[in-house]
Amino acid sequence: MNEENESYEDTPIGMAEEMQREVAEDNGVQPMDDAELQSIVGAEIEDAISYVDSDLSPFRAQATDYYRGDPFGNEEEGQSHVVATEVRDTVNAMLPSIMRTMFSSEQIVEYVPTNEEDVANAAQATDYANYVLQQDNDGFMVLYGTFKDALVRKCGIVKTWWEDRTKVRVENYTGLDEQMLMVLQSEAGAVVTVITQYDDPSVTPEMMQPQMDAMGNMVMPQVPQLFDVEIKRVTKDGRIVVEGVPPEEFLIDRNARSIDTASIIAHRKMATVSELVEMGYDEDEVRQYVTSSDLENNDEYLARRPITTTIGMANESNNPAMQRVLYIETWIKVDYDGDGIAELRKVCSMGDGYTVVNNEPADFIPFADFPCDPEPHTSPVEANSIFDYTKDLQEIKSDILRNTLDSLAQSIHPRTAVVEGQVNMDDVLNNETGAIVRMRAPGMVQPLAQPFVGQAAFPMLDYVEQMKENRTGMSKAAMGLNADALQSSTKAAVAATVSASQSRLELTTRILAHGMKKLFKNLLFLMTTHQDKARMVRLRNQWVAIDPRAWNSDMDVSVNVALGTGDMEQKMQLLMMISAKQEQALQQLGPMNPLVTPAQYANTLRRMVELAGFKDSSQFFNVIPPDYQPPPKQEKPSPEEMLAMVQAQSIQADIQKKAAELQLDREKMLRADDRERDRIESDAMLRAAEIEAKYGTQVNIAHIHEMMEKDREAIRQQAAIAQTAMQQPQQPPPQVM
Repeated sequence: MNEENESYEDTPIGMAEEMQREVAEDNGVQPMDDAELQSIVGAEIEDAISYVDSDLSPFRAQATDYYRGDPFGNEEEGQSHVVATEVRDTVNAMLPSIMRTMFSSEQIVEYVPTNEEDVANAAQATDYANYVLQQDNDGFMVLYGTFKDALVRKCGIVKTWWEDRTKVRVENYTGLDEQMLMVLQSEAGAVVTVITQYDDPSVTPEMMQPQMDAMGNMVMPQVPQLFDVEIKRVTKDGRIVVEGVPPEEFLIDRNARSIDTASIIAHRKMATVSELVEMGYDEDEVRQYVTSSDLENNDEYLARRPITTTIGMANESNNPAMQRVLYIETWIKVDYDGDGIAELRKVCSMGDGYTVVNNEPADFIPFADFPCDPEPHTSPVEANSIFDYTKDLQEIKSDILRNTLDSLAQSIHPRTAVVEGQVNMDDVLNNETGAIVRMRAPGMVQPLAQPFVGQAAFPMLDYVEQMKENRTGMSKAAMGLNADALQSSTKAAVAATVSASQSRLELTTRILAHGMKKLFKNLLFLMTTHQDKARMVRLRNQWVAIDPRAWNSDMDVSVNVALGTGDMEQKMQLLMMISAKQEQALQQLGPMNPLVTPAQYANTLRRMVELAGFKDSSQFFNVIPPDYQPPPKQEKPSPEEMLAMVQAQSIQADIQKKAAELQLDREKMLRADDRERDRIESDAMLRAAEIEAKYGTQVNIAHIHEMMEKDREAIRQQAAIAQTAMQQPQQPPPQVM
C-alpha cells in the first residue's frame, strides 16, 4: 500500500497492469488469479518460517545466551557456576576496530562514475548518500547493531525504503486584526480556525464619535475586531529510512545462495493497528487480523528478551490502536502475468493465514546482508560467526574455571569429619572465627584437608587463549597490551606480530564492507527514483540544492574504508614521504609536469588529514578538480630586454616631457594673444568713444568686436589641431622590400 490512502489498482502502474492482464487474456494467456497467488505465497512463507524458526533460530538463540554469559544448564548445587565470556570478549574487542575502520574516513563509500558526464554527479551523490545515512538516519548505531548481529548471530540485515511523511503543526495566535487574519488565511497549506472574535479593547469612546462622510452624512464608525485563531499546517515530505532488521524477522528460502537470487525474501513483524492504518489499510480490515504474536514461540526472540513477558503481547494493550497484527512483506519471484517468466513482486499479507492484502510489482529488494564469514555456495544467514569459533572455547574455559574455583574453595574451606554423637553439631556448623567446638573426647573432629591443584590448569588456560587468537585474530599483542610478548623484540618483529594478529580482523572487516556496497546501491536507487524535487542540505559547510533525478542509478560503488597493511603511524610516514616527493616534482618540473598534478598533491594532503582523525579535510585543504590548469608562469625577462624596456620608458618619458613643455608654451602664447587682443579691443573702444564725442559720428563697435573674436577663435582651432597631431602615435616608416 502507498502512503496516500490510495489503492494499488487506482495508481497509474496498477491501471497499466490491469490493461496488460486484459490484453493477455485476449491473446489466450491466462494470468494468475489471487487465490493461486495466495496459495503460492503462503506455502513459501510457511517453508521460510519453518527454516528460520526450526533450523536457524535455535543456534542464534544459543549464540545470544553465550554472548550474554548465561548459565549452560549443567550447573550442580554446591559447585561453582562461573561462566567465561569468550564470545562477548572477542566480539567487543573486534567491534571498536571495525567501527573505527568504517567511520574513520570522511566518506564511507564513493560512487564511481561510468562516464565523464557522471564525475560531478558521482561526487555529489557520494556526499548526499553519506548525509542520508548519518544525518537523516542514525547510521552509526544502525551499523553497530548490524555488525554485532553478524559477529554473534552469523549475519546482519539492513533494510532501506522510501517513506512519505506527513507533518502536522498546530499554532495558536491571539489578538490578530482582520488584515493579519486575511494574510494567514491566504497561506498555502494552512487551515485557520477562528476560536474567539472580540472588540479591540484599545478603542476608547472618544474614538467612536460619529463622523461626517464625503456626502455630508453622519456615519457611526465600526469597532475594530480582533481574533484568536488556531493554525494547522500540514506538510508532506519524503525521506529514506535505514533500519536494522532483527534476524528472526528476516525470512529467506532454505535453498537461497544470496538475497538477489532467492525465490522469496520476506520481513515479518508485529505491526500496530495504527501503523497499518497510516500505511493506507482500512481499519476494519486490519482489526480482524489482530492475533497473538507469531514470534512468541521463536527461540531467538525469547532469548533476546529474557525478562520481558511476551505471552499474548498482541492483545495485552488496552489501547485498540496499539494492538498488534502479524504483517509480512514478501518479495517473491512468480509468473503472475502468465508469460512463462517469473517476475519480482511485492506481496503483503496479514494474520496467521497469511491473507494477501496487497500485491504489486517490485523493482528491487530493499535488504543488504552483512555476513561475518560466509560459506561458499550457501545462504548468507548460514555464515560462520565468532560464536561458532569460540563456543567450545567458552565451554572449556568455563569448565576449567569452575574446577579451579572449586579446588580453591575446598582448600580454603575443607570438609570436616566428625564422630556422630561425640560432637556438638551446632559448634561444628558455626563458621565464626575462634569459635569453640565442644567434643566428648579428643579427635572427634578432623578436617579433611584438600590441597589446591589449580596451578596445573593455568597452562591450559593459556593454551585456550592461544586457540582463540588463532581462530579469531584477536590477541593482546594485536591491541598492544601484552608487554611480555613484545619486550626484547625488534621493531620489525613487533610489527610482524601485530600484522599477523590483525590479518583475520581485516578479512572480517573487508567482508562486512562488501555489505556496504549493497546498502549504498539501494540508497542510490531510492534517491534517483523517489526524490522528485530538489532538497537543500549542508554538505562540506555549504548549503547545496540536491536533485538526484539527473543522476545515473547504475553507478558502481567503491568502499572507502581505512584498510591496508601497517598501522596508522606507518601509513602517516608513508604519506609524508609521498608528499615530499610530490613537492620535489612540482618545484623542479613545475605544475604542468607529467609526473604529478596539484590535484594529486591535494589528495595526499587530504588523506593525511583524514588519517590524523579529522573527518572533514576540506577545512584544511580544498578539493582540486582533476582538470585544473594552473595559470601560465610569466618568464623573467633577460638583462638585454630589461635594458631595452628601461630605454623605451626613458624615451617615452622624454616625449611626454617635451609634449608637456610644448603644451605649456602653447598655453602661454594663447594667453599672451588674448591679453594683446583685449588691450587692442579696449583701445579701439576708447577711440570709438572719443570719435563719437568729438565728431558725433557713430562707430560700429559690434563689427570691431566680431572681427577680434573671429581671429581669436581661428588661432585656438589651429592650436587644438596641432595638439591632436602631437598626441597621435607615430607610425613606423614602411620597410623597403
